[in-house]
Amino acid sequence: MSEPTAATDLTTFIAGLPKAELHVHHVGSASPRIVAELAARHPDSPVPKDPHELERYFTFRDFAHFIEIYISVVELIRDAEDVRLLTHEIARDMARQNIRYAELTVTPHSSVRRGIPDVAFMEAIEDARVAAERDFGVVLRWCFDIPGELGLPAAEDTARMACELRPEGLVSFGLGGPEIGWPRPQFKPYFDRAIAAGLHSVPHAGESTGPETVWDALTELRAERIGHGINAARDPRLLAHLAEHRIPLEVCPTSNVATRSVPSLAEHPLPELVAAGVLVTVNTDDPPMFGTDLNTEYEVAARLLDLDTAGVAQLAKNAVHASFLDPVGKARLAAEIDGYLAAWPG
Repeated sequence: MSEPTAATDLTTFIAGLPKAELHVHHVGSASPRIVAELAARHPDSPVPKDPHELERYFTFRDFAHFIEIYISVVELIRDAEDVRLLTHEIARDMARQNIRYAELTVTPHSSVRRGIPDVAFMEAIEDARVAAERDFGVVLRWCFDIPGELGLPAAEDTARMACELRPEGLVSFGLGGPEIGWPRPQFKPYFDRAIAAGLHSVPHAGESTGPETVWDALTELRAERIGHGINAARDPRLLAHLAEHRIPLEVCPTSNVATRSVPSLAEHPLPELVAAGVLVTVNTDDPPMFGTDLNTEYEVAARLLDLDTAGVAQLAKNAVHASFLDPVGKARLAAEIDGYLAAWPG
C-alpha cells in the first residue's frame, strides 16, 4: 500500500482538528438534510423536499438568485419548533466537523416579522443551545444581526430584542445584508445601545465595498472584529491599523468567490492580509449554500497560505483567540488544539 500524500495527510489532520467558527449564519447553515426536514413540515412550500433535489436547488446562477433561494429557506421557518429544529441540527452537523465552539449570526427580525413571537424565538434558540452542548458537545453563542437592507426599522427592532430580551447565549451585535447603498454610519445609534448593554460589535464590512467601509465600521460602529473585511488589503494604512490593534477579520474564502466579491480563490487576498500581520480567522458564512464546510475552508486556507499541520493548528487557535468565549473556555480549547497537534504522528 502506498503512503498517503502530504495533501491527504493534511486533509485528515484538518478533519480531526478541534475548531471554533466565528462567521456563520443561522439560516445559511441549513444543509439539504435540514431544509428537507423543514420542507416536509410545510408541504405548501415550493422548496424541494428531497435532499438530492435540494443539492441542485442550491446551485446559484448569480448573487440575486442566491438571495432568492436564501429567502425561500427563511420562509420555511414559521414557528418556534422550526427554529429549535434548525438550530439543534446545525449543531449536529458542526459536531461532525469537530467544531467545539461557534458564534452563530442570527437575524431575529426576519423570523419575528414573519409571525414568530419574539419571546418564543428567544426560548427556542436557547433550548437548542442547551441541547446542542448536552447532545453534541458543541458550545453555541449568538450574534444578533441587523438585516441592513431593511433599514433603520429593522435596526431598531434588532437592538430592542438584543437589549431588552437578551438571551443568555447572546454575545455580540452585527450588521449584515448588502454593503452597497447601506452606509455603516447610519447604524451607529443601535450599535451604541448594544455596546452599552455589554455586547461586542462585529459588523460586516469591506466584502463588496472598499476599505472605507471597514474604516466606518471601526470609527462609527466601534467594531472589535470585522465580518469579511477582505478589501482592507487595498489600504496599507488600514492593514497596519488592524495589525497593530489586533482587530481580527472573519474571512470566508469560498463565500467571497461565490458572491463574486473575489474573482477566484487564486486571487483571494488572504495571503496579503496574513503577510501584513493581520489576525485572520477562517469561516464558512453560509456553508451548504456555497457547497462548503469548515474543514474545506481550512484546506483552502492551507493551500493559499502554504501551511503545514502546525500552521493549520495556529489558524484554529486564531479563532479561539478572536472569539468571545470566556477565558477558561478559551484556555481549554487552545490546549485541546495543542494536544491534538502534539499527538499527530510525524
